[in-house]
Amino acid sequence: MRTTVRLSALFLATTALFGVPVAAQTPPDEPPPQRKGPVVFDEELPPEEDVEVVAPGAGGLAADEIVVIGRRIPNIVRSTPSVISVLSTAEIARTGEGDIAGALKRVTGLSLVGGRYVYVRGLGERYSSALLNGLPLPSPEPLRRVVPLDIFPTSAIASSLVQKTFSANFPGEFGGGVINLTTRSIPAERFVELSAAVGGNTQTTGLLGYTHRGSRLDVLGWDNGTRRLPSLIESANRSGNRLIIGKNFDKKYLQDATASLVNAPTTLIQRNPNIPADFDVGLSAGNSWDVGEDRFGIVVAGGWEQNWRTRGGIQQVAFGVTIQPGGEPGLNADQDYRFLSTDMNVQVSGLLGLSYEFGDHKIRQTNLFVRDSLKEARIVKGLDPVNISETDPISRSFTSWFERQLWTSQLVGEFVFGDLSVNARGVYAQSKRDSPYERVFFYRFEPAVNGFVNDLRANGTGARISFSELDDIVYGGGLDLGYSLPLPRPVRLSAGVAYTFNDRVSERRDYVYRRADGSALPPDVAQQRPDFLVSDFNTYIYDVVLEEVTGAEGAALYDARLEVWAGFVNVEAEILDGLRVVAGVRYEDGSQRVTTIPVFTTDLPGTTTRIDRGYFLPGGTVTWNFAPDMQVRLSGSRTIARPQFREQAPQQYLDIDTDRTAFGNPFLVDSQLMNFDGRYEWFFADEARVTAAGFYKRINNPIEPISFESGGTFLITFANAPRASLYGGEVEFVRFFPLDRLNLKLLADRRLLVNANYTYTKSRLDVAADDVTINPQGQAIPASDVFINGAPLVGQSTHVANLELGLSALEGLSEQTLLISYASPRSSQRGPTGTPDFRERPGLMLDFVARQEVRFLGRPLELSFEARNLTGTDFREFQRLNNTEVLINQYALGRSFQAGAKIKF
Repeated sequence: MRTTVRLSALFLATTALFGVPVAAQTPPDEPPPQRKGPVVFDEELPPEEDVEVVAPGAGGLAADEIVVIGRRIPNIVRSTPSVISVLSTAEIARTGEGDIAGALKRVTGLSLVGGRYVYVRGLGERYSSALLNGLPLPSPEPLRRVVPLDIFPTSAIASSLVQKTFSANFPGEFGGGVINLTTRSIPAERFVELSAAVGGNTQTTGLLGYTHRGSRLDVLGWDNGTRRLPSLIESANRSGNRLIIGKNFDKKYLQDATASLVNAPTTLIQRNPNIPADFDVGLSAGNSWDVGEDRFGIVVAGGWEQNWRTRGGIQQVAFGVTIQPGGEPGLNADQDYRFLSTDMNVQVSGLLGLSYEFGDHKIRQTNLFVRDSLKEARIVKGLDPVNISETDPISRSFTSWFERQLWTSQLVGEFVFGDLSVNARGVYAQSKRDSPYERVFFYRFEPAVNGFVNDLRANGTGARISFSELDDIVYGGGLDLGYSLPLPRPVRLSAGVAYTFNDRVSERRDYVYRRADGSALPPDVAQQRPDFLVSDFNTYIYDVVLEEVTGAEGAALYDARLEVWAGFVNVEAEILDGLRVVAGVRYEDGSQRVTTIPVFTTDLPGTTTRIDRGYFLPGGTVTWNFAPDMQVRLSGSRTIARPQFREQAPQQYLDIDTDRTAFGNPFLVDSQLMNFDGRYEWFFADEARVTAAGFYKRINNPIEPISFESGGTFLITFANAPRASLYGGEVEFVRFFPLDRLNLKLLADRRLLVNANYTYTKSRLDVAADDVTINPQGQAIPASDVFINGAPLVGQSTHVANLELGLSALEGLSEQTLLISYASPRSSQRGPTGTPDFRERPGLMLDFVARQEVRFLGRPLELSFEARNLTGTDFREFQRLNNTEVLINQYALGRSFQAGAKIKF
């Protein structure tokens, strides 16, 4: 038996198959939709199984012709020539997750780190790429080129495809895999959906938390101009002169500039004894119309979501190993803090999709807008014996506002001319990150006055304010051709070219408050609360003014670009009955540069770091369909991973995710990977499968973080380790079990879903005695000085497991699902020289999601309920040596609950 199904760019395979639910329904009194383009079946499929998957390519992915040998199971996982995992619309809905990052952590071999970044088979986000409809995206994060997946609401995403084996039509930066998100497709008939939900968290909702006023529009996710950079400071920035008292600016100018800042709304932290509940609302609609023999369709979606989270716990740091009383080496907390923080997160999203079909051709235009804003208030108290005092506590307060925004517009044309297919695509995308008025205040306890004081002389850390902005643009396009040869056995040739250009400009300005003459404030003034301390009154009476420290401390300005030209050739052929081969080679020429730009006229000229290199990247997969419902795949490939932009910039910057200071290494080089995979697949029933896979990866020059202590500050930089290896295996079981045989009336019309997967991963750095690495100063040093032979890669859990148990109705929507996930401890950060790695314990989590459709005013109404982290698992990051432990970061996550409703018109 042989089935040949044309797939226009498998990379977007899920677009048509997993569109909005309405689109997939065919009224029983109408014939099934007609397929576009050539389809050849040696054995006819039933109409309901006749699946067409048509979508634009990605990074050079051409229209493919997939050969399916064996049973008539129209399963994308089976039909593709590569090892993939797919999250359909129904599967995403079953998880109940609000963003796609949360949904993806249920996929075999995937784990979620930091709530934003997906690790594939234990490899960090640098080794994977995220695409939208097969096209690249810019990142709104200043420290990473990879887009964080938490900004994509599941309401805008129809499906997600994860490919774990490389083929030549994929971008060359492919280590762990590629994650392709597919937006909602054009419906076959009109629909309108309106949704709303309310929820809360046991550690946050209705309890004490912190906030600051900010602007009146913060609740909507926008600042109303309150946090705009004052004109006097902006003029000073444009002048190229540092904002300090001297020949360019007198004291009066600095006083006026300081007084022009918005003070109390961005400074004063207020107690909120009753943190609000979480809310979200959404609207989606779509329709399609016949235009003669052609068809035009439109889909729109939008949403607003507000969430609050309060975290309180412990933060400790150990700068080195000390001998304990028993004589063993151990760890002591050199900094020991308690903290409480409250975040208000607002997400606004919008989607507009247009489609026009004529004959066998289709043109689609997709626009997606996502805005994610975070408002934070945090207070930290404790001891800092290294820098301050062994007995006198300190107190730090933080207020901040972060705006992340992504907008992308895509145009894709898919054209079929008999055996020839043409795929043309283009994208323009822009992301922004704006962080105005990042404020930090530092107070220390003074026994002489029996209170906390801030005299603005604490090494420039007494009172700080920062402004940062990032603009990231991506544009590109591609053209792919595919041709099916008129031979006795299916053979399809494909070739394509692609171009991508990524440009990023990031600027950060840092200021401290000081007295104009450098002296300390009077004791009674130094005890004032933060907004009084830097008030206009103190500015003019006590000469409290801003002094710019940009360039000397903190990040300044840099421009980074990555330009990639690529081309590929690929062949897919059935060489024997049941034996299919896909092989190709991709040539990718990349030019990456990071240029530091002087911000002051007195600065030295900027430096440019360049990596200009081309690669031939082969990849191939052999699939043996040795039984009607079984097959085995073997795959091998060579891929690369380029440094992140900020990892190359030789300037200090603060990673707000970890509150740690880092600086780049301009001497980093690309990492190169050899990838080998094998997978057994058994499709023993409809909607059922068992898979077992093994994988091995060899990495030359992997980029790893290095940590050390300098002057009581924890610092991070990066270097190329000599080599690393990673290997493991994964198993998956999926099946629906009918329950009518139990003779229980309650379960007679229901079935049970069992979806289980487990991944074992082991990795290690390989460091020989004679290996060297290049440090940020350009010196060749022994690699063993900064890397530990045998240490695991950062972010890799040895064990990752998921279990999904769900009841669902045979007809209509009625689902109740238990979701269990577990990830074993993993290295989250290299410890300072001589100390163990930081370890994070994700632990075991239990979620419950229920969805039920009822009739309301003659309309279908979907009710939902979600309960998260029912096990009460806490976040815990630690260092451990012998019998000693330091808690790097520990806080309670709480249990979250949400109830929602969605009405359909």
